[in-house]
Amino acid sequence: MSGTTDPQYDYLLKYLIIGSSGVGKSSLLLRYIDDKYSNEHIVTIGVDFKIKTLNIKNKKTKINIWDTAGQERFKGITGSYYKGASGVMVVYDITDAESFNKVNDWLIEIEKNAPNAVYKILIGNKSDLLDDRKITYDQGKDLADTYGMKFIETSAKSSTNVENSFITMTEDIIESKMKSTKEKTKQQNVILNPNQGNDLTEKKKSCC
Repeated sequence: MSGTTDPQYDYLLKYLIIGSSGVGKSSLLLRYIDDKYSNEHIVTIGVDFKIKTLNIKNKKTKINIWDTAGQERFKGITGSYYKGASGVMVVYDITDAESFNKVNDWLIEIEKNAPNAVYKILIGNKSDLLDDRKITYDQGKDLADTYGMKFIETSAKSSTNVENSFITMTEDIIESKMKSTKEKTKQQNVILNPNQGNDLTEKKKSCC
């Protein structure tokens, strides 16, 4: 989704944060948007969203970040919100092996509901709880590599890598969109001048 629909921005992107209940999706969003953290467990009912404006690669970018509920009963509600998504942040809790095991299920949800070219990044949250760790960094990295995703461990509590995870996702998406735009421009130039090469050949023949 580009900024062509809003002249105030070069790019307008939609992000989803998904994962099992209790992994810290809402805490990540709260830390990133307001730089705040609450020890109370925040339960998202359905979907919540926040807006952030960034300047990435000299491009003014507006991102709408949707925080989805992790409970199974809300999957039908949140499914429709995948439409038009530019990026999806898949979150698990490094102290909760079950939330890590369910990453595959969430990736299936993305496959079923999100656009084909949607960007995905895997986030291992609660990295501050080292003594309670159940999933190693290498396990998270290996899973991400299997699906061709980037992997970052974060802590909403200490703010470690929270901003970095959103910046990384945005930079990669913007770079991909800029590359795609360049390729389309090249293709259009070829279509607009289909006989350019033949004209040069004819000129060479006529002058010899």
